[in-house]
Amino acid sequence: MTDRPGDRRKPHTGGLPKTEPLSPSQLRQNAAAKHMLRRLVQGENPPTAPMSIVDRLAGSPYANPMIQVGGVDTSARKTMDFALHLAESMFRYGAGALEVETSIIAVTAALGLKNIEVDITNQSVVINYAPKDQTPISLLRVVRSWTNNYAGLAKVHQLVTDIVAGGVGRDEAIRRLEEAITSPKPFPRWMVTVAFGVFSAAYVGVLGGGPGASAIAFGSNILISLLARQLGRWRVPDFFTTASCSFVVTFLALVLWQFGVTAAPAIVVVGGILLLLPTGRLVSSVQDAINGFPVTAAGRFLSTMLTFGALVAGIAVAFVAGALTGMQPIDITKTFPPAYDLWFVVILIAIAVMAIGITEQTAWKLLLPTAGVGVVGYLVLLGAGAMGIGDRFSPALAAVVIGLLARVLALKMGAPQLVVAVPAALILLPGLTIFRSMYVLTIEESEILLGAGGMLRAAAIVLGAAGGIVLGDTLARPLTRSLASNERRRARRR
Repeated sequence: MTDRPGDRRKPHTGGLPKTEPLSPSQLRQNAAAKHMLRRLVQGENPPTAPMSIVDRLAGSPYANPMIQVGGVDTSARKTMDFALHLAESMFRYGAGALEVETSIIAVTAALGLKNIEVDITNQSVVINYAPKDQTPISLLRVVRSWTNNYAGLAKVHQLVTDIVAGGVGRDEAIRRLEEAITSPKPFPRWMVTVAFGVFSAAYVGVLGGGPGASAIAFGSNILISLLARQLGRWRVPDFFTTASCSFVVTFLALVLWQFGVTAAPAIVVVGGILLLLPTGRLVSSVQDAINGFPVTAAGRFLSTMLTFGALVAGIAVAFVAGALTGMQPIDITKTFPPAYDLWFVVILIAIAVMAIGITEQTAWKLLLPTAGVGVVGYLVLLGAGAMGIGDRFSPALAAVVIGLLARVLALKMGAPQLVVAVPAALILLPGLTIFRSMYVLTIEESEILLGAGGMLRAAAIVLGAAGGIVLGDTLARPLTRSLASNERRRARRR
């Protein structure tokens, strides 16, 4: 049977309910819901999309660099050599891996180089330049020496800021970098030596030692400063130099205590060994670990632990030598009331922080701001202790405040955060706890667990303070975006 022409049969619905067509508003709502679901599941970018290297500048003072164009690729090798020289200088002066990486990326981007990759380890920097359809170039620079020169680090930081602002070409940048490297340090050697003694004398007064203890600390620190300089001339490794200095200051304090010259040998030793602690290296290692540079962080952690080991070894040998020569054991549980009023202690803190800045060769203009940050951190430490926060958490809280203020002040004055934060935070380190724990471990063998617990407690305080500085730096980033922009606008006007 065939259908007749024009005979159309309706499809069989089988009793299914009829659906009404959707209105335009319903269609828009469904589309919006599908779009939101797609964003939640997939994200805005493909999950395997590579990250642009310039995106590493986000949150740094060098975000959105001013790109210079015009025949840059023809001299890419010169630009890469300059960037490596810049990175080597920053590492020598104590900069962290993230700061070095962002400086390289910012400089190469501002000078017109694209397709750059940077790899940083503990002692080396590698830059790879691979333009499309051209022969790639890879350059390596190894950092073999370190020096205290925060003023030089601040000059390099300012140079990078000016390059990113677009006001400095490559030839001018090379000249300024060479000038920053070869220019003399702000303070002569004799002044640095005196600053060692001034810091020790001031900090002993903060701990509760009187004028006599401060005078002994001043003299002993002058002695170990001269000793360290002489051992450096003889190319003695840093480990043995640090151990020798801690031995001398400890044994000298014990001898003077035996003859009744001082009643506070522990405080004298603390004032002597605190500047030997690798504070800057520790802060940089914690910063590198948090910011995703595990190899660099591991290398700096190892170097830091060796320095701590050298300090402990020197103190232990001094105790053993004292016991063998018949010296009476000291009472490490003895506490000392404040020797001065709070207002005078605050002045001593400011003097101590400025002395640290001189030993680190900080620029003159940064000494008073650094002292102010140190005083604020010390007051926060006292306030946290009065509130019952605890001896381990209070230094970390004070370090957060120091790290935050240091970033704001440093960027405002054209310097990296480390230059202000490290000298200001040295007063937070538990030198007295380290001394007492080492004494128990070395002399009182029956209390070895107590000594080991004290060393772990000291390590927790030190790491907490270093982590607090890095946290403060991170918290201050939203507050310093305008400071970086203002600095770059000033550089353009120059």
